[in-house]
Amino acid sequence: MNHPAPPAARRPRRPFPADLLLALQAEFGERVSTSDAVRAHHGRDESPFDPQLPDAVVFAQSTEDVRAIVELCARHDVPIIPYGNGSSLEGQLLAVEGGVSIDLSGMNRIVSIAAEDMTATVQAGVSRKTLNEALRDTGLFFPIDPGADASLGGMSATRASGTNAVRYGTMRENVLGLTVVLADGRIVKTGTRARKSSAGYDLTRLFVGSEGTLGVITEVTVRLYPQPEAVSAAVCAFPSMGEAVRTVIETIQLGVPIARVEFVDSLAIRAINRHSNLTLTESPTLFFEFHGTEASVKEQAERVESLAGEHGGSGFAWATRPEERSRLWNARHTAFFAMLQLKPGCRAVTTDVCVPISRLADCVVETEQDLLGSPLPCPIVGHVGDGNFHVAMLIDPEKPEELEEAERLNRRVVARALAMGGTCTGEHGIGLHKMDFLLEEHGLAAVDAMRAVKHAFDPRNLMNPGKIFSYTA
Repeated sequence: MNHPAPPAARRPRRPFPADLLLALQAEFGERVSTSDAVRAHHGRDESPFDPQLPDAVVFAQSTEDVRAIVELCARHDVPIIPYGNGSSLEGQLLAVEGGVSIDLSGMNRIVSIAAEDMTATVQAGVSRKTLNEALRDTGLFFPIDPGADASLGGMSATRASGTNAVRYGTMRENVLGLTVVLADGRIVKTGTRARKSSAGYDLTRLFVGSEGTLGVITEVTVRLYPQPEAVSAAVCAFPSMGEAVRTVIETIQLGVPIARVEFVDSLAIRAINRHSNLTLTESPTLFFEFHGTEASVKEQAERVESLAGEHGGSGFAWATRPEERSRLWNARHTAFFAMLQLKPGCRAVTTDVCVPISRLADCVVETEQDLLGSPLPCPIVGHVGDGNFHVAMLIDPEKPEELEEAERLNRRVVARALAMGGTCTGEHGIGLHKMDFLLEEHGLAAVDAMRAVKHAFDPRNLMNPGKIFSYTA
């Protein structure tokens, strides 16, 4: 695929001094790799952009390792790109100026679990599934679930959310503190395990969502929640996208404390059926999950089923046993890979937007009309309980006209969301793909303020350069 980085991110690769490689090898031995295969693995993500390989990859195991790598790179003026599980969607991992990719997957130790305080501190490479497995006997769980088994460091860096966000919030609400290595090698700790603080600037929130451009996150302290006494899931088909989304809006506006509500359009349902061997009705569909006591879950479910019926929802299928729920949600979580099978050999140009819940139906229905007029297959899924939905535009990587059409649709979706008071990305982040949209959303003065923050933390632009915005106006 010939889809280079946008002009604002296209800068010459910086020199990679032989002295730096020798110093890294002396410090880390076999944990330094310059092999083509390892560099290629770390030089691409799930975005549509052409791969951009780092000059070297170093596998870190501790905060002190990261500090040593950063200090050596700073000494030689070489960029640094943090790497978690490689699941980002907007080009955040691409080494647009070369440099060193710091692989944090080996930093997979759970530092502490404070069950009485309902917090946990983990190294950045710990995945959400690993944390929840460790929490199994505590009666607690970590709810943020972006679908992919992403690392907690990567989820913090992109301000991830996912299927549970309607009830439990996003990483913004659930990260209490961080350990971060700055561009000059200093280590800072932000936040505490206390639930609130008025002490100084909120550095935690500054790093959450910074996409590796301000520092390397090495440890994360997160909130935990009691495992619900009862859990019930359901799936319901609707005659149209508008009716499905209006059911969600009324559910939220009535204050029903639903845990998850996911929208999947008919094309995505077709893909899920094929991929997960299910027999769901190929219509716009909502996936629900309810948490609480036996009585409250029953009450929530009955109320939502009644609302759905008023909007033509039919065939409510309940999944109360854990294995049934797991199968249902696994099908939703693998939807991205299922959708790729709709067009063998394709790549997906993805976009996500988020709008105020009152405008969600309008935004989804108008987007559907755009997509129906396109020759590309473009399934829609969404965490619609908080106004967030995603479009995957499936393109032949050998046909430039299909990429052009996908980007036209992307611009339409984002422009519509911004006009409705929404945002150009609810959870994917900016990366390379949405740099222009960030300026449209916030304006030049706000983006200049972001540049000033970047310059204060990283005056030589070593931390994941070329992402979010151009370093100079």
